[in-house]
Amino acid sequence: MAYTAADVKNLREKTGAGMMDCKKALEETNGDLEAAVDFLRAKGLAAAAKKSSRTAAEGLVGVAVSGTKGVAVEVNSETDFVAKNDQFQDFVRSTTEVALGVAGDDVEALKAAAYPTGGTVADKLTNNVATIGENQQVRRMKTVEVANGVVVPYMHNAAAPNLGKIGVLVALESDASADVLESLGKQLAMHIAAAFPQALTAEGLDAEVIERERAIAREKAAESGKPENVQEKMVEGAVAKYAKENALLSQVFVMDNKTPIEQVVAQAGKDAGTKIVLKDYVRFQLGEGIEKEESDFAAEVAAAVGG
Repeated sequence: MAYTAADVKNLREKTGAGMMDCKKALEETNGDLEAAVDFLRAKGLAAAAKKSSRTAAEGLVGVAVSGTKGVAVEVNSETDFVAKNDQFQDFVRSTTEVALGVAGDDVEALKAAAYPTGGTVADKLTNNVATIGENQQVRRMKTVEVANGVVVPYMHNAAAPNLGKIGVLVALESDASADVLESLGKQLAMHIAAAFPQALTAEGLDAEVIERERAIAREKAAESGKPENVQEKMVEGAVAKYAKENALLSQVFVMDNKTPIEQVVAQAGKDAGTKIVLKDYVRFQLGEGIEKEESDFAAEVAAAVGG
């Protein structure tokens, strides 16, 4: 058997499929979890899982805005306890402010930048690790900017001002008043936090992800037994549906559940008497894309006692 009971449990949590279906999927894929997810989806036994469905690291996301520029930074810690530490929170807040002055999205450049109280961000991080007694890492940063307009920050369930687990920035290019843009930006940011778009437009979606969706759709279509020309239409229809649901501008606005975001922005521009362009956005969720190691607490205790 190329899988464990923990693998079955993990697959069930990720897909919602039954235990026997999960076991069969793991058997068919030799224990490869991602391949097992695709196997279940191709059989119609699991829906597409959001990347954010398994938050896997602790720490904080920080957001900061200065003028028409905004930045989001993620700093990881080993435990949520440290994320509540004032020293750690001050570090994330200050590092995010420093990031506003760093060109591009280069984390190494951020770590080499001067820290407000002296030394570099990396120096302060090293000191934090030594004094707090837990490993910490500056994981990533993303900057958005407009020539004319606003960048609106939003923190979902903030742990402290501009600090939390889901940070969003919305960049709106327009001559409309700041009040109008701030209000629209806040609504769009709340949508982004909830709907988790993968890219601004369908063209911006990851090509590998699209091909994976196409392969799953092709297998489903083949099992339908329909003519090849019909199968191809089924495949393209499934891929188009995925792109529509995962590109921000074509997503349906969560606040009315019917209007595409592109139309929401266009209507706001008409109401304001000037064009509004949703130029870019950032959505950072703490730990997305990192798999946390599962530990067997009882086994750890037994091992410790045995040692």
